[in-house]
Amino acid sequence: MITWLSFVLLSLASFRLTHLIVYDKITGFIRAPFFEREERPLSDGTVEEIISYKGTGLRRWIGELLSCHWCTGIWVACLLFIGFHFFTSLFMPILIILAVAAVAAIIEVIISYFI
Repeated sequence: MITWLSFVLLSLASFRLTHLIVYDKITGFIRAPFFEREERPLSDGTVEEIISYKGTGLRRWIGELLSCHWCTGIWVACLLFIGFHFFTSLFMPILIILAVAAVAAIIEVIISYFI
C-alpha cells in the first residue's frame, strides 16, 4: 500500500524527471543522437517546432520516446515506482530532491505569470 505522501512525492518527482529528460538543455546530449528540434518563426509571430528523427528502428523509436513527454512520463513513473518499492532507502532522497525541484519549478511558473 502506498501512502498519500509517497504518491505526491512520486508524482512530483516523475513530473520533474520527465521534464528534465524531454525538455531541459542540460540533458540535450541524451536526446542528440536520436532527434533534432528546429524552431521556425512564422509570419504571425508564433514559433513552429519541427522534430527530425535520426535513423530507423530502435534509434527512431527512442527518438520518438524522448520527444514525447507523455511517453517518457510513463516509463519514468514506472522506473521511480519500482525503485521506490524495491530500493526505498536509495530512491527516497532522489524522490525528495526531484519533488522539491518540481515544486520550485511550479512556483516559478506561477510567479512569472503574474510578473
